[in-house]
Amino acid sequence: MTNAIAVWLFLLIAAALFADYWFQDMGGLIFLGAKFGDLIEWLAFWR
Repeated sequence: MTNAIAVWLFLLIAAALFADYWFQDMGGLIFLGAKFGDLIEWLAFWR
């Protein structure tokens, strides 16, 4: 990955987080965090 791609990827993720904060009060990030927690529990079950 080149530095230019890394910078654009960072800017894209930062813009998505800012838009989520501005329009939905971080509802999307909280949803993704909860689903990630469910995934970790599911993976721990299959261990």
